[in-house]
Amino acid sequence: MQHNSVLLLVLALAPALAAPASATRPQTNGAGPRDEEIVREILDLERQAKEAAIHRDASFSERTLADDYVAISPLGQVINKADTVAARKTAQLRYDSIDVTEMVVRLYGNTAVVTARADVKGKELGEDFSGPYRFTRVWVRRNGHWLTVSYQATVTR
Repeated sequence: MQHNSVLLLVLALAPALAAPASATRPQTNGAGPRDEEIVREILDLERQAKEAAIHRDASFSERTLADDYVAISPLGQVINKADTVAARKTAQLRYDSIDVTEMVVRLYGNTAVVTARADVKGKELGEDFSGPYRFTRVWVRRNGHWLTVSYQATVTR
């Protein structure tokens, strides 16, 4: 896989990797009903993120990435919100499927940390980038809205 292909993959895939598969049972450290409600909110955002990636919906990234958002690609590249939104607007990335498993949601006040495994099938400019990934995404509640502030992905075998 070329260097640029992995960068573009992460730009477009970052918001989608945590979308739960129907068989996934997310785990959480939350104990009360309010925590369960927050976890449902995060899972719904992740479901929307998956749909946005499949349909190349840049507006989802514009709405849900914090202005100070930083992602780290599997190759160590630093990616910001503008990079991510721009990549979403291109038609060069296509996803056939995104299957998420092993999801864990941890809550820390106004912060939610999501970790999971994602098996992805897709192509970037005709080049296959399919494979397994693990990732961490950090959501922070600001002014009543959940925003992604950080994301990191790792290719696994």
